[in-house]
Amino acid sequence: MQRRIGTISRGLRGPIVKEGDDLRKIVVDTFMDCVNNGEFEIGRKDVLAITESILARSEKNYATTEQLAADVRNKLGGETVGVVFPILSRNRFAICLRGIAKGCKKVVLMLSYPSDEVGNHLLDIDKLDEKGVDPYKDVLTQEEFEGMFGKSKHTFTDVDYVNYYKGLIEEEGAEAQIIFANNPRRILDYTDKVLCADIHTRNRTKRLIKEAGGKVVLGMDDLLTAPVDGSGYNPDFGILGSNKATEDTIKLFPINCEEFVCGVQDDIKKLTGKTVEVMIYGDGAFKDPVGKIWELADPVVSPGFTSGLIGQPNELKLKYLADNDFADLRGDELKEAMIKAIKEKDADLKGTMATEGTTPRQLTDLLGSLCDLTSGSGDKGTPFIYIQGYFDNYTD
Repeated sequence: MQRRIGTISRGLRGPIVKEGDDLRKIVVDTFMDCVNNGEFEIGRKDVLAITESILARSEKNYATTEQLAADVRNKLGGETVGVVFPILSRNRFAICLRGIAKGCKKVVLMLSYPSDEVGNHLLDIDKLDEKGVDPYKDVLTQEEFEGMFGKSKHTFTDVDYVNYYKGLIEEEGAEAQIIFANNPRRILDYTDKVLCADIHTRNRTKRLIKEAGGKVVLGMDDLLTAPVDGSGYNPDFGILGSNKATEDTIKLFPINCEEFVCGVQDDIKKLTGKTVEVMIYGDGAFKDPVGKIWELADPVVSPGFTSGLIGQPNELKLKYLADNDFADLRGDELKEAMIKAIKEKDADLKGTMATEGTTPRQLTDLLGSLCDLTSGSGDKGTPFIYIQGYFDNYTD
């Protein structure tokens, strides 16, 4: 009988993970309970994914805003600091801003407009046209911005991030100045000590400011790269990928990810004799059509994965073949032609017309997006995702 089911993504319910828990054992035990209860059988190149948040929690990878402030003072001097291009997020950036503000006397906060880099909008772009504002050249003060566009309210949360961030800085005892610009070099009109708070564009932002004369130019990936007063840390990403834990604590992006995923894979292999690919996932990479937000506030989708997940898909577009190469075929004849084309496809199809629209992104980026959508961000209680059939095709 022909198999009718293709890719399946399942959320696995595990216990609530706390600091110091043996997450490797928890993951393997949860997985084996599912197998032993007959909820699924292990297939070919299945994928077991674990959300980054609980790995960081189990590793006790936390830092207080005071510990972050100490690093800011040490690296940026403790006086006036320009903070360039932060994203608009209570969970992701606001808690970091508290620590930054604690560590200096004044914060000049440069917000990109009409939106941040992940698509959170301060205003509708059409309003810029109405007011004759050129976002590529014009630098606006808070008074000028609000005089033209009024108070900004986030599409989904209704938060006025401009005044929320300003108030937060002032709560920590620092002076706050808000400006709106898209040319990062303009921060040097206010200070030559700069923290680039953007995520995916940070290297370019740092380079432009340094070339323009910035004296000290760091990114969020340069803070808490090593322990400060006993804090957690991340040597690769610093405070990028961090989340709010409490009102004065951040949970950093996890460390030792490769060691963890390989350990889980080894444990499952010993117990079952089968190889399951394992990965850590954070934010997926997809755009909300209403709010225009890219769900990618982490520096990478997957900070750790087993070797079988390296690479990109190499797939033919079936609808292209059906409409072109096999346009005159129907029924079993069409099916057999499709199967033959897939079995005989080249090892590298890049650039061929029969692949157009197949989106050859990194496998871990694609899988991470699927995992993020499956697990959700609320109360589903499924921090482990088990994916089957992802590497199958029409011939399997």
